[in-house]
Amino acid sequence: MKASYRTICWLLVAALLAMAVSACQPSRPSGAPAPTGETPAAAATSTAAPSLPPTSAPITIVDDANTEITLEAEPERIVSLVPSMTEILFALGLGDRVVGVTTFCDYPEEAKSKDKVGSFAEIDLEKVVGLSPDLVLGGSLHSQAIAPALRERGLTVALLEATDVETTLTQIETIGKLTGRTAEAQALVADIRARLDRVAEKVARAERKPRVFWELDAMLYTGGKDSFVDGLITLAGGDNVGCRLQGEWPQFNLEALIEADPEVIVLADHAFGETAEQVKARPGWNVITAVKEGRIIEVEDINLVSRPGPRVGEAVEYIARALHPDLFAGQ
Repeated sequence: MKASYRTICWLLVAALLAMAVSACQPSRPSGAPAPTGETPAAAATSTAAPSLPPTSAPITIVDDANTEITLEAEPERIVSLVPSMTEILFALGLGDRVVGVTTFCDYPEEAKSKDKVGSFAEIDLEKVVGLSPDLVLGGSLHSQAIAPALRERGLTVALLEATDVETTLTQIETIGKLTGRTAEAQALVADIRARLDRVAEKVARAERKPRVFWELDAMLYTGGKDSFVDGLITLAGGDNVGCRLQGEWPQFNLEALIEADPEVIVLADHAFGETAEQVKARPGWNVITAVKEGRIIEVEDINLVSRPGPRVGEAVEYIARALHPDLFAGQ
């Protein structure tokens, strides 16, 4: 049986789809996706977040699990248990300091060559200890068992959680502070904000916001109000029909979807076998505007639209181009 998009996202991010700081386990789409407690997705604006102070040793922060983390010096050996954080570390020029990652840490290409410590949800504790890291970066999924076990073994573990675009940018700056890359992190955030601002400027010229159905899997689960998905659609100039249902990760039935009548369908489960042609052939779907007009977007890289990391600006632009191709013509 192919894996559901939601299952994969639980393994790929510590947030898309973001989780609150609590113990969670991946689940298949036979039941509703586990509630995540994600905070509302904040719209990116041109107003920069307050700059973090320059890094100096010792470095102290309070992580997103409300634990005080202190490093006596910049970490020279880092283990990342979250793919999006692995991307952030490489984007900050810290690839040479990354000594361990998960099997899902596949971007950038150099990350694939790092020692593997597990599959995100299942971590080989002794392998992590054996790599002698100065810093381990994890997410909320690691808060109940993995982080305490590593701390008992004398390791420094910081748990960080990004729930929307704004907290993604904050996380980049926090990791920059922890690793002595404050200036680089602020520059990266500025670049992302500039990209988001360019997208915002373009979609502001759109006459209307198209109705969007974001398909997480063929059982019609989608991103609801305040989900990471909803935030991306909103920033890209779309109207998320998932907000018409209750819950963060609701499930449509065909009758409700036909009533919502999306004008664009985004197949975030395309990597797992769903295609535009299959959607067109589904019984009853021929009355939906997106199907009639052929506006079915096959997402080739789910990592781009599911990881709250340094490519989040690119993700918003990717969606905006799909929703408003006329505004991006020739670019």
